[in-house]
Amino acid sequence: MRVIATERLTLEPQVAAHADEMFAVLSAPAIYEHENQPPPSVEWLRERFGRLESRRSADGHEQWLNWVIRLRAAELIGYVQATVFPTGRAAIAYVMASRYWGRGLAREACEAMLGELVASYEVRNAHAVFKRDNLRSLRLLERLGFAPAAPEAYVGPDELLMTRKLAPA
Repeated sequence: MRVIATERLTLEPQVAAHADEMFAVLSAPAIYEHENQPPPSVEWLRERFGRLESRRSADGHEQWLNWVIRLRAAELIGYVQATVFPTGRAAIAYVMASRYWGRGLAREACEAMLGELVASYEVRNAHAVFKRDNLRSLRLLERLGFAPAAPEAYVGPDELLMTRKLAPA
């Protein structure tokens, strides 16, 4: 993995050393309005980030790519991540501190990650799954060119699957 720079952001490969700073970002209740919950402790988060540094699933078939999002020369504001499958498909996810919502930063970070997935990991299609009532994620994914797709087995009844073709097969 490499560092990715955009006009306003730097995406750094996530490592255990990011846990202290990311704990504050990930402890904000607003980002858990629709699902999940904050990490229970800095130690737990540091251990989790350490495990993810392998960049691979236990069976070695999936690549786990995680970047923290940093404002240029400033604090961390969230993360983007992708699970890359051997089929050339990737599942993406993202979290951004609520005080930075509505500024186009999540879109900028996701676009940079998607470009990297195509250029360095041969990803041709991406998808995201999120809670249907999460209109903020719906709008972000639509701005990124994703469209609703037929749900697959792992998508719950309260979830939506959106996909985007990134490159020709």
